[in-house]
Amino acid sequence: MKLEYLYQLNHSQKSAFAAVFVILLPPFFPNLFQPLGRASPSMFSEWNAPRPMHVALLDGALQRQTSVELQTSLWSPLAYQGLKPCIEPSKSPSLPEKSQGYIQVFLDGGLNQQKMGICDAVAVAKILNATLVIPHFEVNPVWKDSSSFGDIFDVDHFIDALRNEVSIVKEIPSDYSWSTREYYATGIRATRIKTAPVQATADWYIENVLPVLQSYGIAAIAPFSHRLTFNNLPTDIQRLRCKVNFEALNFVPHITELGSAIVHRLHHTPSIKQAEWNDYLPEETNKFVKQQTGKFVVLHLRFDKDMAAHSACDFGGGKAEKLALAKYRQVIWQGRVLNSQFTDEELRNQGRCPLTPEEIGLLLAALGFSNRTRLYLASHKVYGGGARLASLNKLFPLMEDKKSLVTTEELTKVKGKASLLAAIDYYVSMHSDIFISASPGNMHNALVGHRAYKNLKTIRPNMALLGQLFQNKSIGWSEFQRAVLDGHKNRQGQIRLRKEKQSIYTYPAPDCMCRA
Repeated sequence: MKLEYLYQLNHSQKSAFAAVFVILLPPFFPNLFQPLGRASPSMFSEWNAPRPMHVALLDGALQRQTSVELQTSLWSPLAYQGLKPCIEPSKSPSLPEKSQGYIQVFLDGGLNQQKMGICDAVAVAKILNATLVIPHFEVNPVWKDSSSFGDIFDVDHFIDALRNEVSIVKEIPSDYSWSTREYYATGIRATRIKTAPVQATADWYIENVLPVLQSYGIAAIAPFSHRLTFNNLPTDIQRLRCKVNFEALNFVPHITELGSAIVHRLHHTPSIKQAEWNDYLPEETNKFVKQQTGKFVVLHLRFDKDMAAHSACDFGGGKAEKLALAKYRQVIWQGRVLNSQFTDEELRNQGRCPLTPEEIGLLLAALGFSNRTRLYLASHKVYGGGARLASLNKLFPLMEDKKSLVTTEELTKVKGKASLLAAIDYYVSMHSDIFISASPGNMHNALVGHRAYKNLKTIRPNMALLGQLFQNKSIGWSEFQRAVLDGHKNRQGQIRLRKEKQSIYTYPAPDCMCRA
């Protein structure tokens, strides 16, 4: 009895010591809990390689036989849907005789948030008859990227494309050289507008910003993210926003050149394994494969540590991963994760869990993509690293990314710059035969809208359906595939008309598209 008591006491002391050890680790070893984009991988999250969560489905997918008919339908371009871009103003554009002053905006976020901010800034300048100064980009707080507007976008093309509608200058005139980011960071300034509400109306800008312009000749709006409504604006303002987004914002030459090189290699340079397979295929299949040669699909994984932690979902990494993500949420968001009050089952039923690389691979296989599909990964570092990608790589051995398709020398100009790397992926995504994103987000939304504008095939995962299917541990491959095909018939690029409060950049019709 005494020995048993001593054993229990010793066991309790060990447990208490372990708990204290976990609590004290972050202050002394903060890098253990940093996201992959900013530091070395987390000890807890990658101590054990994540195992497949859907073994039975994975086995079925690896043995799949995809019919030629299904693949032919899958790879066929979208039929014309009767809508075309309409971005020109209803009457001949003209600049005002006199500008009301200069508008400055300070933009944060990643590439696609910056793009939306630029479009809205042009629209606000038009509403106020003001001159827009090329927007200032804040240093990205997550990726520490200090890229400027001119590092990413072709400034001359931007100004030229909009020259008849909005006055734009590269730099602020010397009379206003005092109006800098540093100036506004050191105190309250009469020329800075900090109160612009989210989804502000055109009237709000006329009532609150125009007087500042008229008094001082300049107004700096910060913050400026989602600061212009999508509703009840004149048709020409809506069309202008689309013109900026889809026509005026071209990437700088070295990004388009590198993006073009990647697209060319995906189209025209088969991998060794691809060439070997083609020699041993049945005649009918080989004929189909030759027809599909040069086609590729872009997959935006969007499965980094921030995404995984903020979702509050379980990704199969066991207790170690749960502990790491819970601690990360506490450190980064002080425990504030909006959906953390729901169970994993509830979150998946609601479609609020990002798809893991394994799950998006199973989706692609069920849709009809064969193991000979050329798959390009457009994403930053994946949470869990190569171990997390193992199942996806088994399903799609012809998987590529920037590193596998370009040389070290070619990557020199963009190395370490997340916005430029994202711009390359965006370019490749716009030139792919099919685009699919593992989870909704800014990149997904931007490309859904841009590809709809160009009538290009884009697959939107049915997150709620997939969440329910992946929870059914008894489901077989055939049943899973039937459910996936049925649930994605109308999610492959069909144009959806924008509803109230929805983004014009994700749903360009009907504001910026019209019947032919």
